[in-house]
Amino acid sequence: SLKTYDFICIGGGSAGFNAARVATGLGLKVAVIDGARRLGGLCILRGCMPSKTLIYAAEVLHQAQHAKRFGLKITGASADMKAVHARKIKIIGEFADYRQQALKSGRYDLYRTTATFIDPHALQLADGRQLRGKKFLLGTGSKVSVPAIAGLADANCWSSDEVLELDFLPKSVLVLGGGIVACELAQFLRRIGSKVTMIQRSPHILRDCSAESAQVVAQAFVDEGIRLFTNTQLQHIRQDKRGFTVTFLQAGKKITRRADHCFNALGREPNTASLGLAAAGVKTLPSGQVIINRWQQSSAAHIYAAGDCSGPAEIVHIAIAQAELAARHAARVKGLQPVDFSLLLSVVFTDPQLATIGVLERDLKKR
Repeated sequence: SLKTYDFICIGGGSAGFNAARVATGLGLKVAVIDGARRLGGLCILRGCMPSKTLIYAAEVLHQAQHAKRFGLKITGASADMKAVHARKIKIIGEFADYRQQALKSGRYDLYRTTATFIDPHALQLADGRQLRGKKFLLGTGSKVSVPAIAGLADANCWSSDEVLELDFLPKSVLVLGGGIVACELAQFLRRIGSKVTMIQRSPHILRDCSAESAQVVAQAFVDEGIRLFTNTQLQHIRQDKRGFTVTFLQAGKKITRRADHCFNALGREPNTASLGLAAAGVKTLPSGQVIINRWQQSSAAHIYAAGDCSGPAEIVHIAIAQAELAARHAARVKGLQPVDFSLLLSVVFTDPQLATIGVLERDLKKR
């Protein structure tokens, strides 16, 4: 007979971990399935924590290099990338160790493998075992998307993963994209000493913020020496021995730019393709995003989803709130409230920093 659980969390990142913690506390028999090389999820290992650690180091360097404005004399300030990298590894290592210990605490069963649905209540694990579950949480997160731009799939571009792992100073980088990740890491690269060219498709960077506030950040970028191209159409990306060449249109003009490295920051997409969701009766959008109701339930009511794989916002505190709600709903806790997005808080850790709370003015006007 197959091992049966009350609640199975697929993915052990911030959504899966917090759902498992709450469900276990409510008396459910819980399993977590996570086949990643390292446990911990995007936020700790490849997202919020490493990026903010590095961004702050670059800010300290930037202030030191412009110390004269504070009446200070600091000469020769520069980045020792091996030391910056080592400090980052140590800091995120403390968080990751704590999370791994919690996941391995024995309060629920942990399966270090991947899973695919074979029917609405059964999973086939990649290690050969099968499990049954009464209820499930999908918390498989997101992956870097590779839009259909000629040459992009063949070019060996960096993603945010590689930028966050740098232990050397890249001489020059082409940044494709203008969202939060693109902006934060483009400024980081510029401040540690790279030549940065940023190519953005929309009319302005940070299109999920107001145009006025994004303009302030864009001006800071230009002042710091980032070459910024907005309102472009990417046409072609080519890689050769000497580096990368990107061809794009701007205002009808064909422009070509070269650099040693190319960073694909054109966005992320839900990581759900390998889950066998059709066999479970779970509907998704064409992007792979799991469609959920206000209780985090998918089209199969016993299967919940939370975090980046379901949206609507790829923000860690949203993933946690959604996952906790899903676990409580699965355990039939009374008097629950759906996650309230009317006061959604979002922060862009550029300098100047940019925070948004609630609905944007342009969306209120539309309503």
